[in-house]
Amino acid sequence: MATPYLDHHLALLHHLRGILVALGEAELVEDDTHALFLERYDELLAELPNDPEASQYLGQDLISQVFHRYPQIAHLVPRDLLWFFGGDCLHFMPDEEIELYQRLDERRFEAEENAEPFDWNQEKQLLAHPAEGPAH
Repeated sequence: MATPYLDHHLALLHHLRGILVALGEAELVEDDTHALFLERYDELLAELPNDPEASQYLGQDLISQVFHRYPQIAHLVPRDLLWFFGGDCLHFMPDEEIELYQRLDERRFEAEENAEPFDWNQEKQLLAHPAEGPAH
């Protein structure tokens, strides 16, 4: 069952796939297993909406592989995906960022319990940049 939370992460996965495809088209990939990697990536995109829990390990594996296989695009991997898949992906996040995402998840769960709307991106911005005093 699709939720706004899942849809957000699927959109990020599609965005990252576009980057991976562009990397291959620009011939910036040195090994010939890039096409096989994209096939596995497409499996994740197909399976995730139907069974998010069962897809977690595949997602962890593929996102971790992006960092190892394609270090030149590591900075382009959406941070939300690291948190979403968790596990080994968390090794690529500093402690402060993990704390931010923990607070964000707590807010999301609280909103769900109270049947309140929750905007992931807006809440993330609020937590990352709390109300600041006047600029000097």
